[in-house]
Amino acid sequence: MKKQRRHKYVPIGYKLMLTYMFFIIIPVSLIGFVSHSMYNDSLREHINTNIKGTLLQIRDNIDYKMDEVTRISTQLYSDFDFYRNLRSYEEGWENYDRMSKKVLPKLDVAIQSTGVKIGMSLFLKNESIPEIYSNSLEGYLDNSSFYHLYHMKRIEGKSWYYDFPTEKYAETMKWWQIESDVENNRISLLRRLIDTYEPLKPKEIGFLRINVRIPDLFDSVNYTKIGKGSNLVIKNEFGKTMYQSGELPENYNNEAELNKDYLTIKETIVVATQEWQLIALVPIAILEKDAVKVRLFIILMCLICCVVFSFVGIFISRFFSIRINKFVYVLNAYREGDLHKRIKYRGKDEFSQIATALNDMGENIDMLIKEVYLTQLQKKEAELEILQSQINPHFLYNTLSSIIQLAKFGQNEKLQQMVLELAKFYRLTLNEGRTMIPVPTEIEQANAYLEIQKIKYGDRLEVMFDFDTEIWPYETIKLILQPFIENVLKHAWCGDHIHLRIVGRKEGDNILFRIIDDGIGIRQERIDQIFDSKGHTNTGYGVRNVDQRIKLQYGPEYGVTIFSRVGIGTSVQILIPAKKRK
Repeated sequence: MKKQRRHKYVPIGYKLMLTYMFFIIIPVSLIGFVSHSMYNDSLREHINTNIKGTLLQIRDNIDYKMDEVTRISTQLYSDFDFYRNLRSYEEGWENYDRMSKKVLPKLDVAIQSTGVKIGMSLFLKNESIPEIYSNSLEGYLDNSSFYHLYHMKRIEGKSWYYDFPTEKYAETMKWWQIESDVENNRISLLRRLIDTYEPLKPKEIGFLRINVRIPDLFDSVNYTKIGKGSNLVIKNEFGKTMYQSGELPENYNNEAELNKDYLTIKETIVVATQEWQLIALVPIAILEKDAVKVRLFIILMCLICCVVFSFVGIFISRFFSIRINKFVYVLNAYREGDLHKRIKYRGKDEFSQIATALNDMGENIDMLIKEVYLTQLQKKEAELEILQSQINPHFLYNTLSSIIQLAKFGQNEKLQQMVLELAKFYRLTLNEGRTMIPVPTEIEQANAYLEIQKIKYGDRLEVMFDFDTEIWPYETIKLILQPFIENVLKHAWCGDHIHLRIVGRKEGDNILFRIIDDGIGIRQERIDQIFDSKGHTNTGYGVRNVDQRIKLQYGPEYGVTIFSRVGIGTSVQILIPAKKRK
């Protein structure tokens, strides 16, 4: 009787080896070939990226210095007290006292508040203020900063003065080379001084010119930063070369010829309302020298990879085939009905996990059912956490801005109070990651937010808390009051005062919060849009967020309701079940 011949098959080890060879060695060879063909472009891209980074650093340095000069002009432009003294026509001792104590000290502070040496010229229509200057109208001093005061009649006949753009409040300014700036290698920041009483109808009371040496402004523009033989050029919005580092090539003005010999990289510098160009010229000959090294390196690496991967492939295929054969033996036993076979495997890799899973498969059915149940609970908690994480306290940016202003004007007591309340608010908000918090904590958090806003708005904001002590033992989802208080302060102002009343009551088995204001109110169409999450996803996002979190936690019968009448005010109702704290 002839024995049944077993069908021959290719072992798993050989399959792994062939697969490995196909998906590793062949792609490596192909990558080497493509890399060899494209090495020049790759090298150019690499150098382009590096030079781009260097140009960004240079641009940032230039922006910083120009912003310093712009900041000085803005400091004077927005100083109400400074303008008030410039508009005064008092003469004699009052004029001298005003200039020596109010005007000149501000100019001294302005020119000394930056590390850039500047020359400041102030042209005024008020001729009761005496002119102050030395030597000449230009009066350049390269070694120190200075300021001059002139009357407007000195520039009213100048062409650059007539060509200056129409005034837009707090925006119009221009960097320009005027008068003898070109001969003296300098540039000026020009800006009008307008009457701040009527910013919508600006009335010119003077003109400001801040003069800076171009080498001081562009000292970071050094061609050695991008390589020997390179060039750096700065052009203004009219294409005129303002500054250069390195010797420009002879074919600089012929763009077609220039691109054959140089790699050109540009970066835009936004100067006030102007756009300048920072241009880097890198000789292509330098790139070609490095390209030969790159080509040899790619070929050598491909050969090494092919040899190494071949030996690694043989080892990996044998390593995995031995382990897979163990699983095949046990699975064949299971197929034949022998369920008592077990895989004995040592190690902590994926094969160990597979062996453990096969051995415990029958015993873990009940555990898997429980895991499905826990997964549903975790899904619900994850949805709550996602909604919770979407609450973005927009007031943070305004609060930080207010802190900066308080620090700037030296109001340390208010600054300290605002920082303490902000810290208190975020300590309560974080709440060790818990979603559910006591009702008193939620109220304390809303009060911390309001204390911050009271520092900002002062007597313009009046708040009254009206809470029933019966709600104290209960808990709530965190951050359900603050978003509505923030909406009131952001959207509900009607005039320069607003009254806010926050109410908390226990009604049967529920807790009802109300946030009531006497603001401008909301139209019913707007309220419908707020709760229509499909059609208007950008309207009332914070309101819907709170409403969805409450419904997800407690059920559809709870949530947010808005009642409002235009011109009278708005009442927001938040309904949650009364559940005591654990």
